[in-house]
Amino acid sequence: MKFTLSWLKEHLETEASVQEIADTLTRIGHEVESVHNPADGLEAFRIARILTAERHPQADRLQILAVDVGESEPLQVVCGAANARAGLVGVFAAPGVYVPGIDVTLKIASIRGVESRGMMCSIRELGLGDEHEGILDLPHEAPVGQSYVEWAGLDDPVFDVAITPDRQDCMGVRGLARDLATAGIGRLKPLAIPRVPVTDAAPAEIAIEDKEGCPAFFGQLIHGIQNGPSPEWMARRLRAIGFRPTSALVDITNYIMFDLGRPLHVYDAGAIKGKLTARKAQNNEKIEALNGKSYDLDPSITVIADDQGVKNIAGIMGAEKASVSGSTTDVIIECAYFDPAAVSQAGQKLGLASDARIRFERGVDPAFLNEGLQIAARMVLDFCGGKATQAVTLGEAPSAVPVISYDPSYVTSLAAMDVAPARQREILEQLGFAIDAGWRVRVPSFRRDVSVVADIVADIVRIEGLDNVPSTALDRGDGVARPIATHGQLTERRVRRAAAAFGMNEAVTWSFISEKDANIFGGAFWKLANPISEDMKVMRPSLLPGLLTAAKRNRDRGQSTIRLFEVGRRYLQEAERPTLGLIFAGERMSRDWQYGKSQNFDAYDAKTAVSAMLDSVGMPVEKLQLLGDAGDVYHPGRSGRLCLGPKNTLAVFGEIHPAILAEFNMEGPVIGAEIFLDALPLRKNSGQLRQPYAPSMLQPVFRDFAFLLPKDVPAADLVRSIAGADKNAIVEARIFDVFTGETIDENEKSLGIEVMLQPAEKSFTDAELQGISDKIVAAAAKKGARLRA
Repeated sequence: MKFTLSWLKEHLETEASVQEIADTLTRIGHEVESVHNPADGLEAFRIARILTAERHPQADRLQILAVDVGESEPLQVVCGAANARAGLVGVFAAPGVYVPGIDVTLKIASIRGVESRGMMCSIRELGLGDEHEGILDLPHEAPVGQSYVEWAGLDDPVFDVAITPDRQDCMGVRGLARDLATAGIGRLKPLAIPRVPVTDAAPAEIAIEDKEGCPAFFGQLIHGIQNGPSPEWMARRLRAIGFRPTSALVDITNYIMFDLGRPLHVYDAGAIKGKLTARKAQNNEKIEALNGKSYDLDPSITVIADDQGVKNIAGIMGAEKASVSGSTTDVIIECAYFDPAAVSQAGQKLGLASDARIRFERGVDPAFLNEGLQIAARMVLDFCGGKATQAVTLGEAPSAVPVISYDPSYVTSLAAMDVAPARQREILEQLGFAIDAGWRVRVPSFRRDVSVVADIVADIVRIEGLDNVPSTALDRGDGVARPIATHGQLTERRVRRAAAAFGMNEAVTWSFISEKDANIFGGAFWKLANPISEDMKVMRPSLLPGLLTAAKRNRDRGQSTIRLFEVGRRYLQEAERPTLGLIFAGERMSRDWQYGKSQNFDAYDAKTAVSAMLDSVGMPVEKLQLLGDAGDVYHPGRSGRLCLGPKNTLAVFGEIHPAILAEFNMEGPVIGAEIFLDALPLRKNSGQLRQPYAPSMLQPVFRDFAFLLPKDVPAADLVRSIAGADKNAIVEARIFDVFTGETIDENEKSLGIEVMLQPAEKSFTDAELQGISDKIVAAAAKKGARLRA
């Protein structure tokens, strides 16, 4: 929300400095993002008149100007602006002046052999806007030689304030002025509601069919207007906040929207056929909007339409065909109340944003319809002439406002502040609340954010100043505080650290994703009632969509190796599930003189990472079962599940399915994994101290075995079976060789397995070693393996 100091003073009588106003706004909850003065750096620019304009002998598009800058002799300037002509009054910059819009300090220069001693400037070159079609064309009576800043009134600081979504009443300058006055920074001026003389001519023809989407529709027809430029003071203020003045009619609606927070719309009455009706859009209806784009409508969207079709998407944007122009002579002013939820949903569905939508979806003041229409009609009559017909008022905006039973002691109990009851009453009344003798507080119609006692307390506290809330320490017992982190929190910390130690970068992605992306991963169970956009409509059923989007963004920006992880929640039908997701994409190893060409990630990299993270939280990785095919998300035959028993899946990993990569416009291979943190069982040893390391005094014994195993039996099953053959003696079993070839049956594979045996109290005897070996062979036989001859 932007406004100028002079604009604020239209509503607030104050002598406060710019800094005092900025500090007060921030103190009462309206963060000031910036304050800048357009006049800064423009003091040297002067008003000048072009006396003559002759064609440059060496360039068709350049002219040689004789410019009167208020000195004894005119100056010669070479200019390429198409609108430069004799008699034009514009803005001149002399040699040595810094031009902010082009970041250049001028000097006397020779342009195609002709000396130029300065520059005639455009709006963009002054840094005051984006207009650069030609140099500034000022009124003929502008005083030559005077400072442009002084003449144009540019010495007017511009505030940029961040308005929180709950404070829709401060989406206009008057709302901020009310808060400042309450905070003691000045006095709020009364708002004058003008009288609008009317004729007996037929009024505007309007109607309401969609009473839910448009509970109230006010309109007024004005005949015989002349739509010229808006007054300079209005154009200057709109320009200062980033709006390009268009015409008086358009500027009036924009000005009232930013001034009073009341959006309006003006139709060219000559383009309207029949009644203007607030109704639901029909299937396959379209609108060519004012932004030059076409939108397909459906019956969920409220529109304003005539007999020929849609003229306005209610509360968002009008149609090009009904817009006013320089030839407009008759207009209909619309001042309506549209349902905030309907406006928000329509804007999201169409992907269409506007300043009007922002205000309507937050909720405009339903009690300011007639006053808003009167102010707009009076401005049209004053600036454009014409005669107004009787205003037509249809429907009724929501009028019910909360009445809250309040006690001044609530400020102490909820905020620990001591504010006298008389001061509380003063604050609330200045903010627009009505209070009876029994402290029943009637909320003003423009404060949709206030519904309970705590909201009233919040208003009093912010006006008094959050800095005045006392700092009070929480009570705590004697001695050393006990750890309060839960098992789940500790688990998340450990896997997060393990992932970082593994060389991965943590990502934080949205919990909301598009319905399309959710469907790829099994569909969403939870939809947002009021999503920010279609791309953030449902709660994610998996962390992989967000990580894939992040990986794609990094790949598009030239990253050759991507290792991302995220700890977050999956939102399933029964509950939120804490999960760690990871993505590997690109090169695992760059090309190198030792190893040759680059190598991509594969599913084994994900398995290694997942195993390391499970080990970090105490899971018995060596005892986990590795089962194939992790689901449709992954490439068939290139994925797996790590399970603690056949039914408890702790993690899934593998190569992402090519069809899913195509949906995300990514090239493979891309490796993904998810660890289901809520599936991890509690460790039996819940103490805080780690068990001491107690190595055996005896040397371990290593034995190698070569087994022939059917190809369809996972090697991990054999290793696990061998490791469990004698739990007292066998410490570890691992594969050191895999072989298939002509000397091996085509349905078998040869596995070389190293077994580590650890004696406890004395060294193994030959007989004991032979007994352990027999147990190992027997355990292997249970998996269909036999010793290789």
